[in-house]
Amino acid sequence: MRRIIKWISVLMLVGYVGMGVFLYVNQRAFLYHPTPNLKVPYKSMTIKNQGESIHVIVLNEGHKNAILYFGGNGESMARSADYIAAQFPEFTVYLMDYRGYGSSTGEVTEKALYSDALKLYDTIRSRHDRISVGGRSLGTAIATYVAANREVSKLALITPFDSIENVAQGRYPFYPVSLLLKDKYDSKSRVKDIKAETFIVIAQNDRVIPLERTQKLIEAFNPEQLTIDTIKNRGHNDISSDERYYRIMQEFIGKG
Repeated sequence: MRRIIKWISVLMLVGYVGMGVFLYVNQRAFLYHPTPNLKVPYKSMTIKNQGESIHVIVLNEGHKNAILYFGGNGESMARSADYIAAQFPEFTVYLMDYRGYGSSTGEVTEKALYSDALKLYDTIRSRHDRISVGGRSLGTAIATYVAANREVSKLALITPFDSIENVAQGRYPFYPVSLLLKDKYDSKSRVKDIKAETFIVIAQNDRVIPLERTQKLIEAFNPEQLTIDTIKNRGHNDISSDERYYRIMQEFIGKG
């Protein structure tokens, strides 16, 4: 009996370690889902940063005010372009393809995306009177980083989280995620440096980002700078299909 228990314990340990190694090696494949390079009938610009070429779609060019939008980990900027252009006709909107997404080159990492986002902001800053920033899911961490490090008019966060580390720890409670995770996207730690009026949009039926993770981010903000809204009967991936979604975003961002 002892021998059997010993072998079971060994097998369990091997399985635990093996799964941990698998998660560590493949973690970025789980986090990032690059989108294809699709043609769009809009102007685009290329930003050179750290030896890479970062592709940016430019919508409604020529307006005095702008919006920088950072999408989710599997969101195609090319596929989102038509609808976003129509919803914000009085703003010039910039949609950045993450490294390895669309026609952008390079390997996608947290540090790389932060660097590219600031480079984009600095490149277009002199062209506009004010710049608002929006992000969805993974993009909320990038939007939060920009707002903490640059002057931003308004900040809109759709289905945000406090940190990817905490989201991952909830999914894999038996592993020391803090030691294994390479890209942690700790948005909560940056809230103290954000001065912009902020809007957080929650999907009532979100099964990807637990409400607790969004709530922890909310608690870090000064209540006076924060507005919160919940889209009912929608989940993480179909929140933008609700007719209220763009209306409340338009009301928050204001007129160009």
